Amino acid sequence: MNEFAYIDRNLERIRRAAADAAATSPYGQDYEILLATKYASAEEINYAHKAGITKIGENRVQSLLEKYDKLDKEGLDIHFIGSLQRNKVKYIIDKVSMIESLDSIELAQEIEKQAAKHGKVMDCLIEINIGDEASKGGIPKGEALAFAEAVSAFEHIRLCGIMTMAPKCTEIDEYRKYFRESYHIFIDICEKKLHNINRCILSMGMSGSFTAALAEGANLIRVGRAAFQKEE
Repeated sequence: MNEFAYIDRNLERIRRAAADAAATSPYGQDYEILLATKYASAEEINYAHKAGITKIGENRVQSLLEKYDKLDKEGLDIHFIGSLQRNKVKYIIDKVSMIESLDSIELAQEIEKQAAKHGKVMDCLIEINIGDEASKGGIPKGEALAFAEAVSAFEHIRLCGIMTMAPKCTEIDEYRKYFRESYHIFIDICEKKLHNINRCILSMGMSGSFTAALAEGANLIRVGRAAFQKEE
């Protein structure tokens, strides 16, 4: 008996829904699925990795540290996707391939400092507060381009695009206006070519909204609950 068969079933549903949604996008973008593993065990993550998932994202530093040594890391990209305090950067700088939640110059300065210590360049996404929500982190949307230009001056940070979290909506189509606006900010930043990167990343959409995000141009979606929920 396969104790993780529910992950296979969930991934099949997610992949099918994602493909259908991306087919409706006017941009024809390729996309990747990142599993948000906040509530997943290391064993569940490793199983999903064997099932073809190559990207995961952790929301909390402590959770990442607890799971890290148990993960099958060969061929696995680990992103940090949650709010990141400056004093915690040093604990993850050598463990993640990307920080998706860069939202202040002070945080950029600390990432620069710690990355320099490790002789690496850290890939980062700028988090945009697309709904202007006081309860959420992220750069105000009107300041996104200026912030991107400021971040591009750091030698040990490679700006790779943006990440956004839409406000909670009651209908799936309500998400689309936020994702559409995020896409236009994304294009503005990528057209500046602030770093010589092969592909700009637009990370948006979660378990309840990834289909809307793909329809509006996302090329990286962050799916957690939908991947690891156990059927009753």
